[in-house]
Amino acid sequence: MIVVIVGPTGIGKTKLSVELAKKLNGEVINGDSTQVYRTLNIATAKVTEEEKEGIPHHLFDIKDITEDYTVYDYQKDARKAIDDILKKGKTPIIVGGTGLYIKAALYNYEFEDETKRNDYSSYSNEELYKMALKIEPNLDIHMNNRKRIERFLDYYSNTNKSISKKEKSEKLLYDDVIFIGLTTSRDILYDRLNSRVDRMFEDGLLDEVKKVYDSNVRTKAILTPIGYKELFPYLEGNMDLNSCIEIMKQRTRKYAKRQYTWFNHQVKVNWFEVNLNDFDKTVDEVYKFVEKTSQK
Repeated sequence: MIVVIVGPTGIGKTKLSVELAKKLNGEVINGDSTQVYRTLNIATAKVTEEEKEGIPHHLFDIKDITEDYTVYDYQKDARKAIDDILKKGKTPIIVGGTGLYIKAALYNYEFEDETKRNDYSSYSNEELYKMALKIEPNLDIHMNNRKRIERFLDYYSNTNKSISKKEKSEKLLYDDVIFIGLTTSRDILYDRLNSRVDRMFEDGLLDEVKKVYDSNVRTKAILTPIGYKELFPYLEGNMDLNSCIEIMKQRTRKYAKRQYTWFNHQVKVNWFEVNLNDFDKTVDEVYKFVEKTSQK
């Protein structure tokens, strides 16, 4: 059995993964594209050693921010971690919000080894979008979804094929996979996300960002997660801190909305309303569901 915990950022996935690992003799596998990088801790909401509670965790802190790490790399690493955990007679628990990574690990997706990565930092979103349209006139990617457009262009650069022509499979590679999703009302989630951003600053986010800024590293690892590039204008003296924080909160809320949309359309998720007053009840509810489902 493999348990997958998905949902928007800030909903409680990390806590649930650890609690289920205790009950299911499990080990946790990272399913977030940004938490593979060392030093990116606060902005990515990476699990702390204290939060792990002694549970083995895999694919966290495995790359430096100067290194490339693609969905192809993750697919290989995650499948190896899954197999290793299953061989020990334990339960793999994948937790994270990067849907493409999770789906690549579990489904019969074939990825090329995309060794060539291009630097698009000098291009605007509109310029990148026009470049992509020349390749695929019916491109089904929003102009402001820069991450996907860059990946589209990189794939074409490596394979000379449009990524939309790549075959994708809806076949799971593993027999017993249970998708668990955590959710709450939009208003409550947005309030939690805003508060979480505030806590990040209390925990030292600005110092973390300043170290990254001073390193002059501007790789995908830095420019993808929300929390670093949003504060660079403040460190450059081009924007006040409160304005940067508001932009960070706004982008976090929009990201959570996109996560909901993706998971609702891409995988068969069993959604659970989070009990924010008594999270143990949510843990018990999910655990009972997993036990019942795995026995079918």
